[in-house]
Amino acid sequence: MAVVPAQSLRVSDIRDPTVLFERYNTEEIRGIERKVRGEIEHKKEELRQMVGERYRDLIDAADTIGEMRQCSESVVTSIQDMHRYCHKLKQGKSVPQSNSKEEVQRQSQEKFYTMASQIKLLLEIPERIWSSMEASQYLQATQLYLLCCHLHRQLHLEAGGPQYSPVLARFPILVRQVAAAGHFRSTILLDSKSVLRGRAVSDQAIAEALVSTMLLEDSSPRQALADFLLARKASIQQLLNQPQHGAGIKAQVCSLVELLVTTLYQAYAVFYVAPEGSPRLGDGGLSSGLLFTTLENVTSTTPTGKGRRVLQEEVSTGSWFKYLPSSIAEFQPALRTLAQPIQREQLRDTLQQWINTCKEDIRNGVSSLLVYVNSLKGLASIRDAVWDLLSTDSISQHWSFICQRLLERPLALWEDFLQQLFLQRLQAITQEGTETISTRCRQLLSSALRDLEGQPTPPGPGPPGSSPLLPSRGALYEADVASFLWSEAQGDLLSDSAWVSVSQRGPQHRSGLAMKTQALTPCVQIFCSSLDDALRDRLDDLQHYLPSDNTDPQVPSLSFTIGLGSGSSSGSGTVSSFDRFTDAVEVEETLRERCLACVRDIITCVRSKLGVASPVGSSPNPAHLSSVLFMARLCQSLSKLCPNLRQCILGKQGGAAADPVTKGTPRQSRKLGKAAAKATEVSPAQAKWACLKEELLVVSMEAYRIWSSALSKALVGRFATSLHAESAGAILANATNWEELEIQEEAESGSSVTSKIRLPVQPSWFVQSLLFHLCLGVNGVGGHAVPRPTLQELLQGCMDLVLHQYQNLIHTAQDKDCPFPMTQNRSLQLLFDLRYLTATLGTRLEDGRGFRSHQDPRVQQVCDSLESYIDPFDLDVFMPPFNSNLNRLSQRSSVLLGLLTGTEKQFVSRGNSVGSQEPYNILPLASTQIRFGLLPLSMTNTRKTKSSTQGTDITRPLASPTSKPSHDDTSRPGNLFRQLANQEEEPVAPPSLFKLGWLSGMSK
Repeated sequence: MAVVPAQSLRVSDIRDPTVLFERYNTEEIRGIERKVRGEIEHKKEELRQMVGERYRDLIDAADTIGEMRQCSESVVTSIQDMHRYCHKLKQGKSVPQSNSKEEVQRQSQEKFYTMASQIKLLLEIPERIWSSMEASQYLQATQLYLLCCHLHRQLHLEAGGPQYSPVLARFPILVRQVAAAGHFRSTILLDSKSVLRGRAVSDQAIAEALVSTMLLEDSSPRQALADFLLARKASIQQLLNQPQHGAGIKAQVCSLVELLVTTLYQAYAVFYVAPEGSPRLGDGGLSSGLLFTTLENVTSTTPTGKGRRVLQEEVSTGSWFKYLPSSIAEFQPALRTLAQPIQREQLRDTLQQWINTCKEDIRNGVSSLLVYVNSLKGLASIRDAVWDLLSTDSISQHWSFICQRLLERPLALWEDFLQQLFLQRLQAITQEGTETISTRCRQLLSSALRDLEGQPTPPGPGPPGSSPLLPSRGALYEADVASFLWSEAQGDLLSDSAWVSVSQRGPQHRSGLAMKTQALTPCVQIFCSSLDDALRDRLDDLQHYLPSDNTDPQVPSLSFTIGLGSGSSSGSGTVSSFDRFTDAVEVEETLRERCLACVRDIITCVRSKLGVASPVGSSPNPAHLSSVLFMARLCQSLSKLCPNLRQCILGKQGGAAADPVTKGTPRQSRKLGKAAAKATEVSPAQAKWACLKEELLVVSMEAYRIWSSALSKALVGRFATSLHAESAGAILANATNWEELEIQEEAESGSSVTSKIRLPVQPSWFVQSLLFHLCLGVNGVGGHAVPRPTLQELLQGCMDLVLHQYQNLIHTAQDKDCPFPMTQNRSLQLLFDLRYLTATLGTRLEDGRGFRSHQDPRVQQVCDSLESYIDPFDLDVFMPPFNSNLNRLSQRSSVLLGLLTGTEKQFVSRGNSVGSQEPYNILPLASTQIRFGLLPLSMTNTRKTKSSTQGTDITRPLASPTSKPSHDDTSRPGNLFRQLANQEEEPVAPPSLFKLGWLSGMSK
């Protein structure tokens, strides 16, 4: 048999130790020994664990057996006691007594029935209590619970243990009844206080729940009032802390208001007790003092009282209830202390303190609720829902009476609790909306400027080999407004221009032709339309919060003056809760301030863009001039193309009122403006609107000033290059043809001598190029719509730069090192050029009576310097024909140069010929400058007195060259169309040969 290795030997295989000594050495035997000992210790541990577990089971079994033994001994002892008691009863029967056997048996039976009826009632009371609580009759449940406690005292069931109560000793089932009755008190209290927190609970139910609390806690009416108000405060907090789902905010706010109103109504119905002997006038049949009435009905024990016993109906039915003792059958709860009515001062102070405490919670809670309302329409719907709720007859009919009795003052729930919260949320919504509009306008402005700055300048070809960009049409129109003005579009004339008069068309319906008459490019129209649409949305949203057109907020109706906001009693007319539109002025002021801030933010953005386009101390980049002009036109037309901006700032009344200065003919507008200034004062809103327009005009003028400065510097720079040419070839290249004249002079001998002289009749080519490119530049930006001060600054700037160049030329000519000396012919040509430029570019200042010439003293200095190079005798001979040539040239070029010459410089005869058969009304094509000739209109038919007077006013400023133009004429392009429209709108006028209704429609 093979020998098993010592490491693989199992303990169970060891049979004889002797065999081990025969097969293995000493070390292997010692290893086997250690292995055996380890197995022995392992088995011992398993044995200990098994014995320990079984021992615990044995101990539990022994304890159970011991308890069974004790219970059996107790049962045996009880049986023995019963046996002894029965034995005593048998022995007692054998004793002779005075009463008869039947009487003793009857008394014993009555005692048994009395005890049995009490035990039966005790067993039925828990079921009755639960039934009453399920029916929400907590006062009845409280009475039954107190009756149960009284039964416990009667049966001595409240002792320390069973040994003290013989009833418990004989009826062990009552132990559970006593234990179960202990939970009723906390359950009834909890449910009664939950009734106090309910919003749709009757006054009687509130009174019964409070009486239940008073009976269970043995509290006073003041404590009951505190419990009632605390429960309602908890109900308000629970209502405010409900999860939000958007559409439920209106319901939550209305529920909150209803809870406040119900609380005060129920406080009057439950706690208020009218003073003794005081007449109850104006209560309208409202009940009061229900708490004390209910408490008296429950606790009164007097024979004449109204008290109702707990078991009154059961006892009246007979049956086993007749065996109940009188202390049980006639049981009524009682308070330890007498319930005194709450004094009016204490009731008033307590309610006022509760209102002040709830006011802060309501403000915080409603503010958090209104955060989820993102439109004024939703805010107005909540306000109107509260108004409808408070205007119902059930609330508004007795509200002033209730407040006067409880608080001795009127309580306006809307004004005191909610109005300021709604106004703050309205301000926040308006601010968010206007900030969004401002952000979008800044983004739109930046986008438009990026598009404009990325476009090449249309006039002139680009560098060779450059790939032209693909500009958008709007950007091309901004760079070259003339292309926009002379282009045709589908929207130039509205489809209803032939039959819709001007008065029937609103400012939103403007034709493309009207836009072109004011040089309003598509980019400007898009920006203003976007801003106007956004403001219209804000305005439409705001209209839901303001009174409608047929409601005058300044004159509230009678229904707004009585109700919750006043302490007067209810009248016979329509009673309204509060004036919903009392804060209309503040609402309009909020929109006004936010719109002003929005536009000023846009102005700030425009100023920053202008600063980038034209840094201080450096000339603007020519690529940025289109952006500068776009911003100038934008600021100039923002107040005209955004009628909703005007209405937002002026408000409903100011926006709807017609501006007298903007209606009628120019002369009529001046008269009406003066009359209006004398008759009425400027409102703050109108002052702010005028201030805003002034700010926009200032920014527009700044932008135009940048453009005019850049244009004048660029043109005069090329002019200076030709003026300072030092070579004879360059001078001859710029020379023009001179006129040869024959003059007769008297010689010393007395005979006449005929001589020929040559004088310039045209300016130099660089002068003509300067004026021509200046006209191109002005026409390219829509010069007829450029403000007249800007054109005057442009001409003045060009003239200053030209004079500076002439002064440099004189200084150079006076230098001895001058390579090309000044000759007489060149001096004559330069003098002719300078005087022609002075006559063309020179400005005339306006005073109170008309225009007066203003000549720079530097011009005379330069002219004197140039005349110094001419022979004095020749100068005296040259001057008369020289001046004649200059005047003739000025007359010929006055209309050609167009926008560079104003109406005061037009050399066009305005008088009527003597043999003319019909008068003419001379009307300008543009309100500011005249580029083309004047348009005579035939007016053969004579109008009536009013019409002829108006026609005289129109032509009077144009009859004399020195008449002062109206300020409105210079700021309102397209005046021709408006004048024709005004003539068409005369109410009484004979038919004319030339009806201009279609033309007046074109101007809108």
